[in-house]
Amino acid sequence: MDSPSGFRNRKSSNTQQKRQRPAKSRSKNPQLFDDTSSQQPMNPQGPYGPTPGMTDIESSISEVNFEGYDQGQGMPPYGQQGQQPYIPGQQMFNDPMAGMAMQYGTNLAGKGSEIVQEKFEKYMSKSKLKYYFAVDTAYVGKKLGLLLFPYTHQDWAIHYNQDEPVAPRLEINAPDLYIPVMAFVTYVLVAGVVLGTQNRFTPEQLGIQASTALVWTIIEILAVLMTLYVMSVATDLKYLDLLAYSGYKYVGMIFTLLAGLIFKTGGYYLVLLWCSAAIAFFLMRTLRVKIQPHGDEDGYQRGGKRRMYMMLMIAGTQPLLMWWLTRYIMFK
Repeated sequence: MDSPSGFRNRKSSNTQQKRQRPAKSRSKNPQLFDDTSSQQPMNPQGPYGPTPGMTDIESSISEVNFEGYDQGQGMPPYGQQGQQPYIPGQQMFNDPMAGMAMQYGTNLAGKGSEIVQEKFEKYMSKSKLKYYFAVDTAYVGKKLGLLLFPYTHQDWAIHYNQDEPVAPRLEINAPDLYIPVMAFVTYVLVAGVVLGTQNRFTPEQLGIQASTALVWTIIEILAVLMTLYVMSVATDLKYLDLLAYSGYKYVGMIFTLLAGLIFKTGGYYLVLLWCSAAIAFFLMRTLRVKIQPHGDEDGYQRGGKRRMYMMLMIAGTQPLLMWWLTRYIMFK
């Protein structure tokens, strides 16, 4: 039975609407993944290349920072290295002549240090220096008593080989550096105490006292060595022996400052006179053994007067230095 044409048209339109509805419903579902098929291609300069909107300066900086990498592929694969950037001075290290020059300089510096070490060992040998500090408590007590009361001591000779240093703990007449060093430090501290009682102490005063005493000691030793050379006086004295004998005067200076601190001016001059006479007597008896007169082939000994003058000069300068280094501390 034929249906009217109008009915067939409505029926076909209804059927098309039903077929289109599921498509609309499907389009309403949320999209799970982004569609990347329509995205813009990667920057032709690579991930580290210039991006749109960058200035020329920023683009040049980006290219410099990532030079050596394939900008089309980004970072190089693992285990492979790109072109290394240029390092200033790299060519100098790769030059064989530069390497030879550096090797020669290293060898020359090593030889220079060896020469300096040999000279130091010649004039300041550690093996010899340690003998001057080989003391014990018994030696220190006896030597302090000898420095303050030398008049009762009878035997001034050193009963060991004088060509080599002698441990002072084995020989009381041997010079040491322990007592001079400790006396020097104690003198500086006592001077600070004396200045503090006079309201004249400042931290800089300790440095001034130490540097002044040290300079005078150096001047004294240099003067003695120069005089020995000019006068051609034969002697067994070494410069470390002179340093020890020059440092013994600080023992008397300590007692002089303490006496001046307790007993004022009278005690200062009385103890200074005693300690000056004691150190002068001690040095005269000690140096008579150390400074030997010249001996000729005929058995006659010459140079006795020069020897005596030398001993008087060394012993006579000690009281003057003791007075000079303590006077301006005690008195304003």
